Amino acid sequence: MVEVEFISMLVQTFCGISAILFMFVATFSRSEKAELLVQNIIFTSLLLAAASLWWLSLAGGSLWGSNYVPRPLSIVCIVLAIAARMNIKGKNVSFGANPHSIGRHVEEE
Repeated sequence: MVEVEFISMLVQTFCGISAILFMFVATFSRSEKAELLVQNIIFTSLLLAAASLWWLSLAGGSLWGSNYVPRPLSIVCIVLAIAARMNIKGKNVSFGANPHSIGRHVEEE
C-alpha cells in the first residue's frame, strides 16, 4: 500500500507544475506550438492532480489538516483543466467596452 505522504507529495507536485505553467502561459503564447504544448501539460497535470486528490481522500489522508478539502479541490482541478484547454486568443468574449478606447471616442468627436 502506498503511504499517504507520497500521495500528498504527488498532489503538491502536480498542483505546483500547473500553477507555475499558468503563471507563464502568456510567455509561451508567443509561439503557437509552445502554447499548445503548455496547454496540454497544464491539462494533464491538473487531471493528474484531481486523480491524486481523490486518491488521497480515499487513502484517508488530509490536505492542510482537513480530510474534507481534497474532494472539492479535485473538482476545481477538473474545471481548471477544462478551462486550460480553451483557446480564446483574439476573440472578444466579454463584449464590453474596451478600457483603452473609452477616452479615444471622446477625443475623436
